[in-house]
Amino acid sequence: MNAPADSAQLPVLIIGAGMAGLTCACYLYRAGRAVHVLDAADAVGGRVRTDLTPDGFRLDRGFQVLLTAYPEVQRMIDYGALQLNAFTSGAVIRLPEGRETTLRNPLRQPLRALGAVGAPIGSMADKLRIVSLAQHVRQHSSDELLRREATDTLTFLRRYGWSERMIDTFFRPFFGGIYLDRELTTASNFFEFVFKQFAEGDAALPARGMQTIPEQLAARLPAGAVELHARVTAIDGHTVRLADGRTLRGRAVVLATDGPAAQHLVPQLAAAEPQASRQTTCTYFAADRSPGRGDGLLRLNATPSALAHNVAFPSDVAPEYAPVGQTLVSVSTHGDYGLSDDALAERLRLELTAWFGHGVAGWRRLGTYHIQHALPAYEAGQPVQLPLELTEGLYRCGDWASYPSLNAAMATGRQVAERLLAQ
Repeated sequence: MNAPADSAQLPVLIIGAGMAGLTCACYLYRAGRAVHVLDAADAVGGRVRTDLTPDGFRLDRGFQVLLTAYPEVQRMIDYGALQLNAFTSGAVIRLPEGRETTLRNPLRQPLRALGAVGAPIGSMADKLRIVSLAQHVRQHSSDELLRREATDTLTFLRRYGWSERMIDTFFRPFFGGIYLDRELTTASNFFEFVFKQFAEGDAALPARGMQTIPEQLAARLPAGAVELHARVTAIDGHTVRLADGRTLRGRAVVLATDGPAAQHLVPQLAAAEPQASRQTTCTYFAADRSPGRGDGLLRLNATPSALAHNVAFPSDVAPEYAPVGQTLVSVSTHGDYGLSDDALAERLRLELTAWFGHGVAGWRRLGTYHIQHALPAYEAGQPVQLPLELTEGLYRCGDWASYPSLNAAMATGRQVAERLLAQ
């Protein structure tokens, strides 16, 4: 449907300067359309933000990585400018009985992976099934995998033939950490999609933090196109009202916020499309030396009752994440655990002392990030994508309108831009 004639020269108003909104804005601006991006925050990025401490640590707001095989990211992002640093493909797994074993990606490091054949996380058949699934997902595009009929991930894994030992010691801590869902209720088509990304690409960190990804997109827009500290309070057709009393009119309005914020601005969404989200907490510590031995591997905890679900040492991978002579430690805890920040940090120190030794007592807590709506829940039976046009002239984009990932945020942003350009 075409916009009213008197709005033809107006900008497209985009509410939210996260990855979805910035992607939409970049596609529109590249095609010659005026855009005005509004965000209540003090910087671009949405959930993809990085804080720099006074002593030089870079703290992403929640442990995050860039999966370099994401198709939408490859379309838009200049990897060279990000100075990407990849984690080693694989993981060190702490088993419930306290032992530690390493599982390396057999497709990336076949000779080293042979050493893991006897690792106590599953049988030889279990490990061969990993190779089999990797070969399967490589034969299909990401879109094809997402369109597959889905069950929950746990049911998929059992039907594929993996043992309960393999599921509990690898898939729950690894993919449960990605989903923020150790019960593995997340849809299996998304599992296959994510498995493909790890089979074909790297998990990487930009040298100066994850926020440099949205900053790269924002830098492509003209001066003044992104307005920060601009909180939208209401939408009325092609007009938005801001907390400072202003009203702005646009050719169209694009909701590029997270799900709860969108439902606040468009209340009928809450009743029509009730959504659940998953939460996580990231606790950062500073250590005098690296407990990770510089191997670049993620640490996974297979103990069901543990609060330290996964541990990473970002500065081992991207040295700019910590000042010289220091190591940044990232510890993720998923769900609602009911502890204060100080109590959580002490519990984590106790768990990590058993893992990394008594030096943990000297780790200094740098910060604790609570991400209440870290990811939208995505379960079997949900559509891969919700309608992006809500009413005439009102659109939405973001992973909350699709599946939980940076790829989906950017894909929906691109698709909204393409629909607006087609008018």
